[in-house]
Amino acid sequence: MLQPHSSHRFSLKMANSSSRSDFLKSFKIPKYVLESESKRDGEDCDEPECPVLVFINSKSGGQLGGNLLVTYRQLLNDWQVFDVGEEAPDKVLHRIYVNLERLKRNGDKFATKIQEKLRIIAAGGDGTAGWLLGVVSDLKLAHPPPIATVPLGTGNNLPFAFGWGKKNPGTDQHAVESFLRQVKGAKEMKIDSWHLLMRMKIPKGGPLDPIAPLELPHSLHAFGRVSDTNELNMEGFHTFRGGFWNYFSMGMDAEVSYAFHSERKLHPEKFKNQLVNQSTYAKLGCTQGWFSPSLSQNSARNIAQFAKVMIIKNHGDQWEELLLPHSIKSIVCLNLPSFSGGFNPWGTPRRRKYNAFTPPFVDDGHLEVVGFTSAWHGLVLLAPNGHGTRLAQAHRIKFLFYKGAIDHTYMRIDGEPWKQPLPSDDDTVMVEISHLGQVNILATNGCRSKSMHNPLTPRAQEEEGVDSDEENLEAEFRKFGAADTFKLPDEIDISRLS
Repeated sequence: MLQPHSSHRFSLKMANSSSRSDFLKSFKIPKYVLESESKRDGEDCDEPECPVLVFINSKSGGQLGGNLLVTYRQLLNDWQVFDVGEEAPDKVLHRIYVNLERLKRNGDKFATKIQEKLRIIAAGGDGTAGWLLGVVSDLKLAHPPPIATVPLGTGNNLPFAFGWGKKNPGTDQHAVESFLRQVKGAKEMKIDSWHLLMRMKIPKGGPLDPIAPLELPHSLHAFGRVSDTNELNMEGFHTFRGGFWNYFSMGMDAEVSYAFHSERKLHPEKFKNQLVNQSTYAKLGCTQGWFSPSLSQNSARNIAQFAKVMIIKNHGDQWEELLLPHSIKSIVCLNLPSFSGGFNPWGTPRRRKYNAFTPPFVDDGHLEVVGFTSAWHGLVLLAPNGHGTRLAQAHRIKFLFYKGAIDHTYMRIDGEPWKQPLPSDDDTVMVEISHLGQVNILATNGCRSKSMHNPLTPRAQEEEGVDSDEENLEAEFRKFGAADTFKLPDEIDISRLS
């Protein structure tokens, strides 16, 4: 027979267990909603308050990704937690949305409610988060599910920008339940997406392929060559396209990143700890000369020596040349206020009449263009109100690379770097960045990313009436991403996928 105090503890334990079970129910999705071969049970299902699909890169964060996968599957249903290394998100979402459409046609209101409330959790590095954002963007749904990002990489710029932190998370049940609570209470925000087009003449000596050194066939951030039948293809040219959410950079910062990724590819066993990774990154910065005094650095690395930058400040404007200070060795085109582990190179300009620059917003159709002369210059970011050299805020940017004193430079998109050959004759390599669209993301209250549509920000009133939908945007910039093969069956009417 239980003693009174034992009985109380037992009752309290049972109550806590029941409360925890009810909490987890609010995230669970019945199997028949996600898998067409499953049948709905005879009993009525409780409608979850916050149904989630979880995509985890089990290779991210050393052992953390694999541990996180186990914990989520313990707390939720196996069929709503996916390892992106086993099944690509585009295939998973293709299957799920086709099934949802079938259920809606059959009058299943429960499935319709699930779709309306659906949220996605993406756990991995910035590449994994960007991959999910791109796949959801390619779905072109009337109400795309917003995405929460778990910081499981080295930089974690995307999670940090929206309040999810930049340190690798705990993987135990308590930590995961805490994160789920944040997801449930998170707000939706829209962020801009950007299309990147690269074009160069086919060299006489053979093919020229600026492909990222990492084998990332699904990553949004490795360029993909367009097919011969693609409308972007031009005879006599190699044409590549891609997209990004956070930043495009080129110059010495990308060179350090390239060295880091190359080293990690050769010795993956040495890169299983976030702190060690960041320390290695800093050491490589020294060996690459990024911390050398600017006077002793090779002037051939100055971007003005081998590139011209053109910008369109606002939709409808004409191209104009951006005059670069000669000492600039790195340029960052930034969409979010988080770069290289959480720094904000643009800062927050004071609103004065003579100041042409404004605070950054993640949904205003503009990129902030910042320059750096060296890593020592970059250290100003550690100071209060520190920032790089503000060069421009632009709606469209074009880089024209020509023959210079060096035969290659380095580029990086959302953390994925590559070594880019430069012309050896009078030809030009062209990189053009243009606004593509927007996608929904989940953010915690008080995150550093700001929306121009917030009534508390004066810029929202200043730009009232600007057509952010870009109805006149060229058709060639309508789609990008990893899901080039993503296609709903012909019998499914995509206009009904609301």
